[in-house]
Amino acid sequence: MTYFYFYLHLFLLSLFFSIHTTHQLQFSQTQVLLQLRKYLQYPTSLQIFQNYNAHLCTLTPSQHLSIKCEDNSVTELKIMGDKTNKHGKVSSFNGIAVPNQTLSKTFSIDSFVTTLTRLTSLRVLSLVSLGIWGPLPDKIHRLTLLQVLDLSSNFLFGSIPPKIATFMNLQILTLDGNYFNTTMPDFFEPLSSLSILSFKNNQLKGSFPFSLCKIKNLTHVSFSHNELSGALPNLTVLSRLHVLDLMENRFDSELPLMPKSLVTVLLSKNSFSGEIPIQFGQLSQLQNLDLSSNRLSGVPPSLLFSLTNISYLNLANNVLSGSIPKKLKCGSKLGFVDISGNMLSGLLPSCLESISDRRVVRFGGNCLSVHSQPQDQNQKHGSYCEESSSGKMKFWRWEIDAAIAIILVVFLLLLAFGVFFYRKYHSREIYRHEMLPKIVQDNNNSTTGVSSELLASARYISQKMKLGTQTSTTCRHFSIQELKEITRNFDLSAYIGEGSIGKLYKGKLENGSYVMIRSLALRKKFSIQNLKARLDLLSKLHHPNLVSLLGHCIDGRGKDGISPQKLHLVYEYVQNGDYRTHLSEISLDKALKWSDRLAILIGVAKAVHFLHTGMKPGCSRNQLKTNNILLDEHRFPKLSDYGMSIIAEEIENIEVNGEKLKYCLREELEDDVYNFGFLLFESLAGPIASEKGEAFFLNERASFDSHDGRIRIVDPVVLTSCGQESLSIVISITIKCISPQSSSRPSFEDVLWNLQYAAQVQASADAEHYIF
Repeated sequence: MTYFYFYLHLFLLSLFFSIHTTHQLQFSQTQVLLQLRKYLQYPTSLQIFQNYNAHLCTLTPSQHLSIKCEDNSVTELKIMGDKTNKHGKVSSFNGIAVPNQTLSKTFSIDSFVTTLTRLTSLRVLSLVSLGIWGPLPDKIHRLTLLQVLDLSSNFLFGSIPPKIATFMNLQILTLDGNYFNTTMPDFFEPLSSLSILSFKNNQLKGSFPFSLCKIKNLTHVSFSHNELSGALPNLTVLSRLHVLDLMENRFDSELPLMPKSLVTVLLSKNSFSGEIPIQFGQLSQLQNLDLSSNRLSGVPPSLLFSLTNISYLNLANNVLSGSIPKKLKCGSKLGFVDISGNMLSGLLPSCLESISDRRVVRFGGNCLSVHSQPQDQNQKHGSYCEESSSGKMKFWRWEIDAAIAIILVVFLLLLAFGVFFYRKYHSREIYRHEMLPKIVQDNNNSTTGVSSELLASARYISQKMKLGTQTSTTCRHFSIQELKEITRNFDLSAYIGEGSIGKLYKGKLENGSYVMIRSLALRKKFSIQNLKARLDLLSKLHHPNLVSLLGHCIDGRGKDGISPQKLHLVYEYVQNGDYRTHLSEISLDKALKWSDRLAILIGVAKAVHFLHTGMKPGCSRNQLKTNNILLDEHRFPKLSDYGMSIIAEEIENIEVNGEKLKYCLREELEDDVYNFGFLLFESLAGPIASEKGEAFFLNERASFDSHDGRIRIVDPVVLTSCGQESLSIVISITIKCISPQSSSRPSFEDVLWNLQYAAQVQASADAEHYIF
């Protein structure tokens, strides 16, 4: 019995120490996460840490934060901030903190990475758009278990650490949108598990890393928007490569042979020369090929146009010449072809000449004969193409000869100057060693002439002015004189166009920021006190996805009884165009992919849901059209033309395209659901939906039920970038929104939930595609 109690005591003691040790381990990991939050200067994505008392590993994953744990250790950390520079990089960034863009001057990337490496079990690390700046320390290699590393859209500069090559388990390495500005590294051979490598939008120089040809698992290589040059190697050994994106570099060789696994090849805006290899016509998996804006010559291979899966083919702005075969066959999925800006001659093949809703063909700027539509695209005389083709080839040969001669001359001149400066250098060395120390000593005793207090005050005033313009939330009352001044008396040069409601003007405030002014004519008597109260209510509708109302002006010139009184609403100016324009973009690198469209639709749905539920009664008739969704430089959506129903009861004669606005009732909330359904349909089908209108959808609605019908209706860009499950979810909610019976339509909360679920399914599909 004594032995029994002894062993029982021993067991309980070991259990106690086991629990104690586990608690200590979890506590240390939590402390690291809290310390990282402090280093990142408390980003909004980590605000949940402040009031979250439970286990941090139990946090529900979101777009901005995801933490996963195993055995009380953090194995996955994903943080997305709001300091993005993806669509608007700081051109003058020189390695010093930039206010409102990077973390502050006090940030130490060395200390940050040192703390980060204490999470020794990390397998997935994603730190995106957090304003992290500085050279990436070599000690990052201490995270030996990493499988995914994504540091995109920060301000990392200098060289890519060589010790990254020690990540033996690394599968995905993404450093897009930074400022790495040295030679492209060529140390990738040890990374045998690597499948995705992306260094887009940096300033990397040098040649294509040949060591990549030894990594058999590569599926994605993206080096676009850098300064790489030289020749590409034979890439056929990369038998699993799906995406090759080298756009906007300085490659100047002939095109190499490509692996047959490729799906997307983007090589535009380089200096590739020679003919397009016949082998390109054997890439059976190829869907997207962009070779535009190079120096490619000869006749494009006929098989390129008839590839089974090809949907996007851009050969524009080269020096392609000769005749395309008359009996050219085009693939059934080919939706966009651009052969413009070349020197092609002969008869345009019938499959490129026929007019189709599902195929866009551009062929202007050639010497082609076009029978059915001679007026559509400008063609040059045949003699021009013959002369230009031979002339350009001769000119390039002359360029090469001239370049060699210039190099020889420069070499001889440098040799001569070298002897001269070598002699002069010795005399300066004597001066530097004997005289310079005294001069430096004297200069150390001088002053700059500008006091540090004055410099500090200047910074303080500048910051206060910026804060003043950003934190004001009250509705400003503009005078008509102010608006006339910033619009040059509503001059035609400031006129933007006719909006869904009223005329639109662009103005520039005294602080340098731009605004949009909506001018409305008020025709009847009204209570100015009630109108101002409703305008103040409208100005308090703050949501990230709404264009902010900054103020208003009631112009009382109508008191003469002749000219109408005017109401001017002053909004923030969103400068990157509207959603419809972006949907109409046919350049593959600028077109909105399915995930981009989902993000925009979710943002708009959040805004409308807020308008319906953020006040009582809810606000309806919100003019839900693709041209009323504005996108900023980061493609972040903001809904304009909303909320007019708030002031419509007081001002009954404000009209929207002939239809009087009414106050918010239940059936009008359902009208927003109905109109949002057409937003969804236009996102699915592309610009053709807005051109053909509501009747087009009602006629084609049944086509969504079949696979062939979807291929015919859905935008090719969507088809090539979506997962089928995600697409089916959105098609289903679209059909429900545009149901003829209002009782069958979903609530906006249901619409938003379905869109978020579709985005989650798409994100999972994308992640699965990347890994496998």
